[in-house]
Amino acid sequence: MTVVAVLCYVVKDNRVLLIRKKRGFGVGKLNAPGGRVESGETFEQAAIRECEEETGVRPLNLEYRGFVEFYSVNDEPDWVVYIFVAKDFRGELRESDEAKPVWCKLNELPYEHMWEDDYYWLPYVLHGKSIKAKFWYDENYSKVLRYEVEIISSNFS
Repeated sequence: MTVVAVLCYVVKDNRVLLIRKKRGFGVGKLNAPGGRVESGETFEQAAIRECEEETGVRPLNLEYRGFVEFYSVNDEPDWVVYIFVAKDFRGELRESDEAKPVWCKLNELPYEHMWEDDYYWLPYVLHGKSIKAKFWYDENYSKVLRYEVEIISSNFS
């Protein structure tokens, strides 16, 4: 069964807010705040909730930037992840039991500590473009086997 999830990249002052996952899928990796969409939630509501739960800050004025499908051993995607970017936030940044927040310079992203697929699509999203992408991983999600990334717009700056 496909898991529907969200990621929310907060971008401010030429930096992006990432989290170091402390538990669960992707533990130890740097990623955006995010997680599963709960029943009755919109994608945007889920992105706001997950960001608040994991970092203490509420992203403002979310912009939808597309989606990524992740496959491993099944014909159907394991995950469909909807991507949002926020240019502002309110609240105080704090560590949670799930994640440690980390600000990273946009031009110095630590890809060696991130999911392998981020290298292929995240720069487009962080520089104002929207995407739709598919990534096929091995069964352990340790290596990208193939991918497709389509840039579907560049309306944002």
